[in-house]
Amino acid sequence: MEVSLAQEALGFQLGWHVATHGGAALLIDYGRDRPEPGDTLQALRRHRKVSVLDAPGTADLTVHADFPAVALQARAARAEVSQILTQARLLKALGIEARASALARARPDRAEVIGRQLDRLIGPDQMGELFKALAIAQPGLAVPGFDAA
Repeated sequence: MEVSLAQEALGFQLGWHVATHGGAALLIDYGRDRPEPGDTLQALRRHRKVSVLDAPGTADLTVHADFPAVALQARAARAEVSQILTQARLLKALGIEARASALARARPDRAEVIGRQLDRLIGPDQMGELFKALAIAQPGLAVPGFDAA
């Protein structure tokens, strides 16, 4: 089981800050929405996955965000924490499809590009399912996109 003390500390710090001072934090990144075993360490070079041991120092190393761990610690700090949504679900709740349609009507010469960009953001085989979203807020604050979820 992968554990990140840094991500847990971030969750607690964010939770404490918004619970104490007010406001909200919106986290969007690629990651998991439930605890599960497995290694998420990966290396990326020129937007492509490579072996983490292939030419050390020439690729960016990254891990998936552990949204459940961040959420657990934010709750421990007395903040309100939303459910973890896919990026697609959040953006759809915020009206991305209507916005993209309006943009395409206003700029028919850009409609194809707007459609591709929309698919990149919400497509299940693109960022729509891989990326997750989490809101951490002061008690009693409704966060748009999460309030109806």
